[in-house]
Amino acid sequence: MADIAKHLGVSRQLVSIVLRDVPGASDETRKRVKDAAQELGFSAHVGARSLRRTQSRDLGVIFAPAHVNEHEIVEAIYPVAAERGFDVILTAQTSTRGTQQAVEELIGHRCAALVVIGSNLNHGELRRLTERTPVPVVDVGYGRLNRFYDVVRSSGDRGISDMVDHLVQLGHRDIAYVNPESMPPATVRLRGYDRAMKRHGLSADVIAMPGDYTMGGYFEEAGAGGAKLLLERPSMPTAVVVPNDGAAFGVLQTLVRSGVRVPEDVSVTGFDDAPLARLSSVDLTTVRQDPYLLGLAAVSAAARRVADPGVDPEETVVPTSLVIRSSAGVPRVAG
Repeated sequence: MADIAKHLGVSRQLVSIVLRDVPGASDETRKRVKDAAQELGFSAHVGARSLRRTQSRDLGVIFAPAHVNEHEIVEAIYPVAAERGFDVILTAQTSTRGTQQAVEELIGHRCAALVVIGSNLNHGELRRLTERTPVPVVDVGYGRLNRFYDVVRSSGDRGISDMVDHLVQLGHRDIAYVNPESMPPATVRLRGYDRAMKRHGLSADVIAMPGDYTMGGYFEEAGAGGAKLLLERPSMPTAVVVPNDGAAFGVLQTLVRSGVRVPEDVSVTGFDDAPLARLSSVDLTTVRQDPYLLGLAAVSAAARRVADPGVDPEETVVPTSLVIRSSAGVPRVAG
């Protein structure tokens, strides 16, 4: 600011008034100062501006870069947060850096609220986190209504149930389910499969695939492992439902490399409608959970609790929809 003041021959206080966007300067002076700031490459000290506030307007967001669909939720959060007057501070959880460490970092930045996307923390761990965290927490991914933190999730059980209904309408009766069981919403999505199979009078066929959810290749490897187990059977199911697009890609790729035609021999479906699913070489029939709606719900929940810390946490369930592509079709004819 001193450099700008010297450049224009005005006081530093006047420059400060303009850059803080408070009354006390004419329109002409504001234009001169802002033009000079741009010319001299001035950038405001965001940390210092935050410290001057009586209430933080920083929204801390934790996500897992290894999960291909979460960056779309993050992209949705930025403009929604800006509309509500929040700045976003982003940090990551990885195989070498857990959610707890990411939370501590954001608390150190004096964030007004925390949004945790795709965390592998269970309810008890999230509860303990909120009990020692002085700001509201929003969990995006799975969970149920509780009095400790807000929950934002897609209707994963309904989405999987709708996919089973779609396959049954195509004529499928032998429908397997590859379950990446360490995925946080695995239980909810498996419930949708079980419910739909029972409703149609069909026997459930679940292939459980364990592993470390935080590892980058977990979903693809879980899918590939599930497909290998199916290939070892005397006969294959006519369709495979997978509750994650990365895992579905692992299933599809492994089957195709083994000479199984998709969808002529086996239909394969996923969940998320991640960018991978939309590639023409994959063209995956899947369940879409809208990343914009998830981001909007997460920011809205955080803003509501920041504005009134006394209100109870809520659960927001974002609807899903089927996206029909070429990886699923009518079942093969026996013989």
